[in-house]
Amino acid sequence: MTDETRTPTATDAVADAYVETLGRLSPSFRTMLGLPGDESELDDFSPAGLASQDAERTAVLGKLSRITPEDDVDVITQAAMRERLALEGELYDSGEQFADLNVIASPLQGIRDIFDLMSTDSAQDWDAVAGRMANIPGAVAGYIESLREGADTGLVPARRQVEAGIAQALELAETGSFWSSLAERGSAVGNAAALTAGAEKAKAAYGELASFLREELAPRAPEKDAVGRDRYALFSQTFLGATIDLDETYEWGLEELGRIVAEQEATAAALYGAGTTPEEAMAKLDADPSRQLHGTEALQRWMQETSDAAVEALSGTQFDIPEPVRALECMIAPTTSGGIYYTPPTGDFSRPGRMWWAVPEGVTEFGTWREKTTVYHEGVPGHHLQCGQTIYRANLLNSWRRMAVWVSGHGEGWALYAERLMADLGFLDDPADRLGMLDGQRLRAARVVLDIGVHLEKEAPASLGGGTWDAAKAKTFLYANANMAPGFLDFELDRYLGWPGQAPSYKVGQRLWEQIRDEAKAREGADFSLVAFHRRALDVGSVGLDVLAQALR
Repeated sequence: MTDETRTPTATDAVADAYVETLGRLSPSFRTMLGLPGDESELDDFSPAGLASQDAERTAVLGKLSRITPEDDVDVITQAAMRERLALEGELYDSGEQFADLNVIASPLQGIRDIFDLMSTDSAQDWDAVAGRMANIPGAVAGYIESLREGADTGLVPARRQVEAGIAQALELAETGSFWSSLAERGSAVGNAAALTAGAEKAKAAYGELASFLREELAPRAPEKDAVGRDRYALFSQTFLGATIDLDETYEWGLEELGRIVAEQEATAAALYGAGTTPEEAMAKLDADPSRQLHGTEALQRWMQETSDAAVEALSGTQFDIPEPVRALECMIAPTTSGGIYYTPPTGDFSRPGRMWWAVPEGVTEFGTWREKTTVYHEGVPGHHLQCGQTIYRANLLNSWRRMAVWVSGHGEGWALYAERLMADLGFLDDPADRLGMLDGQRLRAARVVLDIGVHLEKEAPASLGGGTWDAAKAKTFLYANANMAPGFLDFELDRYLGWPGQAPSYKVGQRLWEQIRDEAKAREGADFSLVAFHRRALDVGSVGLDVLAQALR
């Protein structure tokens, strides 16, 4: 990593000021980035709050139009900000923010999830937790107001998402919900009365949300899951930061799925002999005691050991990993959704990057063969290296480039790219571990086909009986191409149906990353260095993939 240091420019000043503005408008954003401010506050999800955000985006775009870039970093900053803010503005103008409800990434979940990132070391920290819980009714009321405005203008989430949202809200309204557990956990350190009162307000607010969804929104919600080509194209561009041919990508997804299945079959044969199917091999691996972990403590310990070993092996050989970035905490999440995810460090690294595993209720057995690649995806060289290195580059990048921008196709595409890279580097030479990686790759390829197929209402493959893609065909297809528990797959399907364009961003993002690398290799010929390419690419930060390609030419 170079020690190059830039003098901040006028473009940097606009970008840094915008981060401060985002922090003022979104207390959750402040918490995520570790910025100073009142931790008891929550975002304003009302139409007025959303309008304020749009006005600030418009103002920033106006300021950028009047600034001439001073260097190549400025050129990319301006291109990245114009791309992101213009797309966010287009989504706002289309009214999509007034139908923001799905099973995984909407204000319903976001209001709760931000509590996972709050400090809980002192009585003062717990005062902030109590205060933020007490402010949940206001945040929920604003959210309801926005959903109601969307319904009044004819934009309503699909009934499937509304019904799932009702169930999630009711769970958070229950007597023994997350809020009660949080208050109980903090009572030994903080103000028990304030925490209990805050928890009761939070539960009541989610009860109100459930009632609104059930009584007002559900009757107006359409049965159809598909969002159509025009809406989908905008979502796809937003998640990728690139414009793609959706029909070509659908066909490529089918081809890539077939290629991965063939690779799985060869790996299964290497494990257990010719004729062994991938499903048979995975069943045998699940029954192999030597490849099993028992209990969440063992899982957490294995995750940490695997992550630490990857950092040690890759640092100074494949990547220059700064000392603060070498720290990654592997955590068992306080929720039970089944998700595995990453949260980046704060700008000063006082809160390290963390890999979280939300273990479902009753799950006590974990297969290392399946999850080794997951650690590489979430940790190093995946999300943690990507985010950590960017955040570390304060000598080169402004705060918006370092901390405030996240493009799914760039980030998730890199994480899948990183999994393949670790296989190429020999870290998944054990056929069992390789089969685990391929299992994940197969799911990501299947999601490209399923997501585009359903939302564009394309003709389904003959194996599904032909006809138009729909939720029933999608379920059959998903179950055939994913080795996971039915309950988890049902949740995944709801996710794809309610979050159009996001799921394909993983595999399509990986495809675009590989294309950008291959173009650099062809351009540089014998001078090409993969290590140097990765260093340059990660120093750009999480920009749209079209902007990334521009930056690396």
